[in-house]
Amino acid sequence: MKSVQMKSVHVRAPGGPEVLSLVERAVPSPGPGEVLIRVAAAAVNRPDVQQRRGLYPPPPGASVVLGLDVAGVIDRVAPDVDWPRPGEAVCALANGGGYAEFCSVPAVQCMPIPKGFDFVEAAALPEAFFTAWNSMVWLGRLDHGETVLVQGGTSGVGMAAIQIARALRDARVLATAGTEEKCRICLETGAQAAINYRTSDWGAEVRRLTDGRGVDVVLDGQAGPYTERELALLKDDGRVVLLASHLGATAEVNVRNIVRRRLTLTGATLRPRPPAYKGRIAAELVAQVWPLLEDGRIRVHVCATFPLAAVAEAHALMDANEQIGKVVLTVAEDICRRS
Repeated sequence: MKSVQMKSVHVRAPGGPEVLSLVERAVPSPGPGEVLIRVAAAAVNRPDVQQRRGLYPPPPGASVVLGLDVAGVIDRVAPDVDWPRPGEAVCALANGGGYAEFCSVPAVQCMPIPKGFDFVEAAALPEAFFTAWNSMVWLGRLDHGETVLVQGGTSGVGMAAIQIARALRDARVLATAGTEEKCRICLETGAQAAINYRTSDWGAEVRRLTDGRGVDVVLDGQAGPYTERELALLKDDGRVVLLASHLGATAEVNVRNIVRRRLTLTGATLRPRPPAYKGRIAAELVAQVWPLLEDGRIRVHVCATFPLAAVAEAHALMDANEQIGKVVLTVAEDICRRS
């Protein structure tokens, strides 16, 4: 029997946004523990850009289609899935496959859409909040009243991290950004100080702002030469959590300093983690963050939307690094209009 087809985004070869196009491919079937989502909207994330460039291959078993966060309506579920049920509206962290009309996702990685949120706003939540929670709360072990440095405070992850740190840990938040406008947005989001890394020495500014004491936690996606500078900014027992390595895959660090001062340097890649791990994060987000989203104490910022057919334009915006918050693709306009 001929398989049912859907529209999805195809990467012709590693390269710029021009390598992206729409193609027809078979609708996936949910495997054990999975659900099939009819996608209303899907967010664009930095890992999608890296995968498009050929620098971030999907883990074994994941879809080759780009897209890590989706919001939509459950189409069907595997026999062993109790929740969500067909017809329910959800947002979910996908392992890939979000840039398509249908996406198969482990059920435990689904979450109800927060009350008052539409599908576009809901699609902007999973990857940013999963990553912020995993890196800052679980791996960074940010405690109440500690100080955290968020490098890149106007990324989706950065804005989520700033708000979680303030609302749930009463932390002091320092953030970096590349323009004065982005620094202003960091402050509006909840950071107590924002540093323009293009016009000032961010390390020296962090020392000044902390009276030389440094910070407890650093969240960073640059690595490379930033790594040793960040380790040197830590208080004793401090933690640097690397989300990516955009400035370089290698770094020279003072290992004796790490040992003597009991510092932690760790990576936070979430995508290859098993569904059970991500499911525990999903449960904590729904219990602790979703109520704050629903009453407005934590907000999500969508800076631009594009139809799925204009995916190359969405990626061009990401390449220019001009976005503040999240970029979202609208996939099923009829569903989005109903929300």
